[in-house]
Amino acid sequence: MQISTISFDGDMTLWDLWKVMRHSLKHTLAELQKQVPTQRVLELTVDEMIAIRNQFAEEVKGKIWNLEEIRRRAFERTLEYVGCPDKELAAHLNAIYRKHRFEDVELYPDVIPTFDVLAPQFKLGLLSNGNTYPERCGLEGYFAFVVFSQDVQIEKPDRRIFEITAQRAGCELGQMLHVGDSLENDVASARNAGAHSVWLNREGAPNDTSTQPNYEVASLTEIPTILGLDGK
Repeated sequence: MQISTISFDGDMTLWDLWKVMRHSLKHTLAELQKQVPTQRVLELTVDEMIAIRNQFAEEVKGKIWNLEEIRRRAFERTLEYVGCPDKELAAHLNAIYRKHRFEDVELYPDVIPTFDVLAPQFKLGLLSNGNTYPERCGLEGYFAFVVFSQDVQIEKPDRRIFEITAQRAGCELGQMLHVGDSLENDVASARNAGAHSVWLNREGAPNDTSTQPNYEVASLTEIPTILGLDGK
């Protein structure tokens, strides 16, 4: 491979989205229960809040792309669900959620050591269906390009987002290696676009699909070796 550029997925590849999301929702729920201590609110769970958000996101798929707007409006929907519609309170809850969602992101421990090895040799970038900006999670200065689906209104696994990414990176798709945790969104779509792929399989999950990555790793620290670097 003549690789010049490496794009990384964000959620569940560089950080644990579900952990920080649930953590942030717990803080948000505690504030809601403090503000409106009704029985229905006191019985509300984080899982219900997640389900409400996911349902709303599905309803507006392809119509609303901005994830922060979706989250705010999901809080409005949540307040309607518990019988206390209040857009101002929803905005307040959204602010609390965002504070924890972005300030409390924790990178996986293999991220910085790997980036420090790769950055001098390759152009690194972020290609994500999410909305965690590098400067919000300790990765400022590492990425030469950042592509979010909400900005280009195309999301993985659509191959067109890889074409946009390669254009922004200034490379051919055949020179790009994409790293991610999803066989469908990261591996299959990268290969369909003509890029190389690394499946990050931290938990050792079985691959019972027909999708085959160029490489499979359990840790990002294995990537330098794949690329002919010693990783030290």
